[in-house]
Formats: sequence, C-alpha cells, structure tokens
Amino acid sequence: MQVVKESSSSSSSMRMVGESRMESVYERVRLLVSGNAVVVFTMSGCCMCHVVKQLLFGLGVGPTIVELDRDVAGKEIHALLFQLAGDGPQQPVPAVFVGGKFLGGIETVMACHINGTLVPLLKQAGALWL
Repeated sequence: MQVVKESSSSSSSMRMVGESRMESVYERVRLLVSGNAVVVFTMSGCCMCHVVKQLLFGLGVGPTIVELDRDVAGKEIHALLFQLAGDGPQQPVPAVFVGGKFLGGIETVMACHINGTLVPLLKQAGALWL
C-alpha cells in the first residue's frame, strides 16, 4: 500500500492510495455482478475457464466475461477473487457470479450442473428463459 502526501495551502492530508484503489476495484466488481445475470472472471489461457464458458454457452447463457490478464485492473480483481475463494484448494479463476452472488469456481459450477441445480439458478437470475 502506498501513502501519498497531498498538500494544500492550509493543511496537509494523507491518503491511502492502495486502499482507495482496492475500494474502486471492489465497487467496479460489485456493479458488474449486480448489473448482469452471469459474470465470469477468467484468464485468457486458462483451460478450466474455457470449460466454464463453453458450459454456459452450451446452456444458452450469454455471460459477461472479464479476462483478467487483459483488463487494466486485472491484478487487483484477481487479488479480490482470491479473498472470495477463501483458504480452500479452489483457484480464484474461473470465478462465476450468478444473480449478483458468488457461485464459485469450476468445481462448484460443475457440481451444480451435475446435480441439476445450475439451470434453476440461471433461470432465477434471468440468464435463461426456457
């Protein structure tokens, strides 16, 4: 985290730049996932990301896709996704949000697909109409 000293004519103030940047990244992610039925955060060369995207496309879903290695704030978003994924063995990408909520990564999405809960979730979020 970088601290920048700003000076004005009457006083000096300190601002936490790194914290402010992460807040704006968090806000961007929050707005993105709340404004779209399905959002998938990926890396362009990730095979598991490709699998998730193909599954969703195959079901008739048109997800919003953010490729972190091609996004200006990709590193910061990736760090945020690491926090969401928690301490478990699951990797932060692909990260799938459905209906504004974090569903999970490849394992969770595939488990939902296999047990029959993915399509109802997608319908409830407005990503599928049939």
